[in-house]
Order: sequence, then structure tokens, then C-alpha cells
Amino acid sequence: MRVIGGIVAGVVTWFVAVVALDFALRHAWPDYAAVEKAMTFTVPMMAARLTESGIGSILGGLVAALVARERRQAPLWAGVVLLLPFLYIHYMLWAKFPIWYHATFLTSLVLLSVLGGGLAPLGSSAAARSS
Repeated sequence: MRVIGGIVAGVVTWFVAVVALDFALRHAWPDYAAVEKAMTFTVPMMAARLTESGIGSILGGLVAALVARERRQAPLWAGVVLLLPFLYIHYMLWAKFPIWYHATFLTSLVLLSVLGGGLAPLGSSAAARSS
């Protein structure tokens, strides 16, 4: 049950982080806010969006690991749960972004979630297994 709770917490953390960071980005960068609905982003704007998601993935993986009290399964599955709907969404948006953007975004969901999970301070492996 802890792993499932970790997965849910990791996914929710990703969404909260990305929404908060995007809110800040829209308010700090008026040109970004002006093109967001049309999704006609410049390369720096796409890099900012990827950074938002990357931060969200690392935080989501970290929270997943902390809730599940383990560093592997929950962060990995949180990333996979995020990846599945975004595969479809990015398929629908394929023409709006260059392939490097899609590839970076989609692969980072899982990879950075796992990286974030590895950052969790859970103590030694023996202590983590016995709890």
C-alpha cells in the first residue's frame, strides 16, 4: 500500500509543482504568457517548460520514495503513470513542437522521477528493508 501511496503522491507532486512553476513563469515572462494558448513557444520558452517538468519529476520521484519508504518502485511507477497520458497528448501536439522537445519531455518523466527517488534520505538499505 505504501508503494501505491507513493505513486499517487509522486504524480500529484508533479502536477502541483508544474502548475505552480508555470503560474510563476507566466507572471514573470509576459511574452511567454502571450503565446501560451497558441503554443507558439520560442526555444528559450520550450527550455523553460522542460525545466518546469524536470523539477516536477525530480520532486515527484523524491516524494514518491519518501511516502513509499523505498527508492525504486514508487518513483519509477510515478514516472510511468505520468508518461502514459502524455504519450497521447504529445502525439496530438506532434506538429506544434520539434522532435527534440517531445523526446526530452517524455523521457525525462521517468528518468528524472527515478533520479528524484534516489535522492530520498531513507537511511541504510538494511534499515529501509526492516521498516
